[in-house]
Amino acid sequence: MALATALGGVSPGQDITVTARAAWNGDAASHGSPAGVVVWLAPAGEATTATPPSSQHPRLVQKNKAFEPHVLVVPVGSVVEFPNHDPFFHNVFSLFDGKRFDLGLYEAGATREVHFDKPGVSYIFCNIHPQMSAVVIAVPNSYYAVSDKQGQIILPGVVPGHYMVHAWYEGAVPEELEKLEREVTISERNSSLGVLHLKLPHAVQTHKNKYGRDYDPPTPSSPGYEQP
Repeated sequence: MALATALGGVSPGQDITVTARAAWNGDAASHGSPAGVVVWLAPAGEATTATPPSSQHPRLVQKNKAFEPHVLVVPVGSVVEFPNHDPFFHNVFSLFDGKRFDLGLYEAGATREVHFDKPGVSYIFCNIHPQMSAVVIAVPNSYYAVSDKQGQIILPGVVPGHYMVHAWYEGAVPEELEKLEREVTISERNSSLGVLHLKLPHAVQTHKNKYGRDYDPPTPSSPGYEQP
């Protein structure tokens, strides 16, 4: 894996680039440039000023039995809105890693809010609709970005200092993500963190409901049931 461990001479506020490359299940013949890879920088050792959360609340919208967007990155301290734009009930919850919460049943047109007060990756589901999933990643500052379809990532306005590089992508096991972590020094000579080499799984991950059980098949009496 090629990931620069030291950057020299970067002027204050310079954009830093990263390129994501992937091999599916480690197959060297199946390489690609994945979209949806999140990379962020966290302070390493020395104090670095955190980015205050925006006064505008980010949103994870429930619409057409899906979350939009699927991946949302926010600075720590942000309050995320969860509006229900479907004509039926949802029950949004996250009871695993990251921020744990259960918003309970709420109807069409209603909105709930969650304060993401610490760094972490939160996996979001609906207790009624098993096909619904999303990820909220709370990071310590504004030095984060998500890769485009070509696997390009641009971290905006990074000031000089020492940082830990962190990455997340769909389906990655913790051991793979730990391998991607590196300490870097942002200074003046280079504006690239090189290439992240990822292993993307073929298998689709499944999950249980908020009670740790398999989802029940929908019936006309289910809170989120809707006629076809």
